[in-house]
Amino acid sequence: MQRPFVLVVDFGSQTTQLVARRVREAHVYCEIQPCTLPMSELRALAPDAIILSGGPASVFDEGSPSIDPGVFELGVPVLGICYGMQLMAHLLGGKVAKSTEREFGPASVTVAEGTGILHGFQVGASDTFWMSHGDRVEALPRGFRALGSTPSAPFAVAGDPDRRLYGVQFHPEVAHSARGAEILGSFLFEVAKLEPTFTAGSFAEDAVARIQAKIGTGRAICGLSGGVDSSVAATLVARAIGDRLTCVLVDNGLMREGEADEVVSTFRDQMHLDVVKVDARELFVCALAGITDPETKRKTIGRLFIEVFDKEAHRIAEDGRGAFDWLVQGTVYPDVIESVSFKGPSAVIKSHHNVGGLPERMRLGLVEPLRELFKDEVREVGLSLGIPRDILWRQPFPGPGLAIRCLGEVNETRLRALRAADRIIDQEIRAAGLYEKVWQSFGVLLPVKSVGVMGDSRTYEEALVVRAVESVDGMTADFAKLPYELLGTISSRVINEVPGINRVTYDISPKPPATIEWE
Repeated sequence: MQRPFVLVVDFGSQTTQLVARRVREAHVYCEIQPCTLPMSELRALAPDAIILSGGPASVFDEGSPSIDPGVFELGVPVLGICYGMQLMAHLLGGKVAKSTEREFGPASVTVAEGTGILHGFQVGASDTFWMSHGDRVEALPRGFRALGSTPSAPFAVAGDPDRRLYGVQFHPEVAHSARGAEILGSFLFEVAKLEPTFTAGSFAEDAVARIQAKIGTGRAICGLSGGVDSSVAATLVARAIGDRLTCVLVDNGLMREGEADEVVSTFRDQMHLDVVKVDARELFVCALAGITDPETKRKTIGRLFIEVFDKEAHRIAEDGRGAFDWLVQGTVYPDVIESVSFKGPSAVIKSHHNVGGLPERMRLGLVEPLRELFKDEVREVGLSLGIPRDILWRQPFPGPGLAIRCLGEVNETRLRALRAADRIIDQEIRAAGLYEKVWQSFGVLLPVKSVGVMGDSRTYEEALVVRAVESVDGMTADFAKLPYELLGTISSRVINEVPGINRVTYDISPKPPATIEWE
């Protein structure tokens, strides 16, 4: 584990991942653990500082999430954010009560003491921070004193400098809090006295060492898709164990046009990895016939991937290269937070076929070197490893591939149309110089037919949705404001060049409430 190390304890806040991002942006390594983590395991992690996240609960709710009060006796700095502050006050003998006036949105916080986490703030000055709470601290625990207030929250900022325990009623991690990064920085560097040593290069070095220690003299196998995550994961493991890593690319018939051959060529010729390609196109497409439910699609694809991957692993082992001991997966943090129902009390959004299940089925140890990283951090690690930029800046592509962009039934005719439309979108986005500026841009084929006219003849064909979003890590996103001329060109080309599509629309939904993918 990298040092210094900050532990973020999650109580179910939708912005917990933003806390982790802000800490890492300050070049301090951190990890998120659920509030259910046993105290013995928390103590074993030996964090250099702890941040308690916000959350949707009230300390008065039956079964509300809590934490062992012993966390405040570890001798390390603790920062409570919103619910984390209220819980800290509640557990240490203070008083929390329902607010007479709830605060949601921007609020002006007036500084009473420019010390601790408010180091550098002028006494008497006011700054805008983002509030989201229905409870408030009404009496501070012994040793705490007020550092900042709002008209309806007398203890908007409070702390016990001797024990290095601090709390804020607002959310410093969100962009709406004007000086939130300064507060987090003061906690890390003024209060906790940590050093900003976390970089992509240092992470890569540490990851390689951990992989070597974990795998030892064993052999590993990796499912390579050519996406950023699996590419970086495979390169890290290859850096650690060399030719004892074999990569398997399963061509499931759900990839983009020519993609499977491009990936094999890139990683064999440029990266010099051992890559085996398996043609399973007919198997997957036939298995998806008649399936329209999104989760059933994902689970079917996941099940088949395991079967094909497992069979190929045994075939390679029987070829004389020896059995595999470890499975490498390019799991990243957004996969985990959207698939696990308790990384804190967060809801399951959708299942990811590379999160859970595979190691049990194959009886292999699991290596996930990127599990706690966000996509932009993965790219930085890839750059430090010398991976070509055109690989690292490939837009994210879902594990189930085009199956979840082909709404309704999946068959070869509809996949062919979707591939052709996707190629046009890719070409035009690149030609406009926007490929690396948007997070993702792709087409979604709808099982909806509409009337059209071509050459004085009536048509009754399917509709395509163009989806392009801007994001930093995929956890939140907004639709990209593409020029009308570009959208017009894409629409014209798709309708004229792709049989079966006579209407093109543009998706302007943000995430949340929508997800980036449609299924």
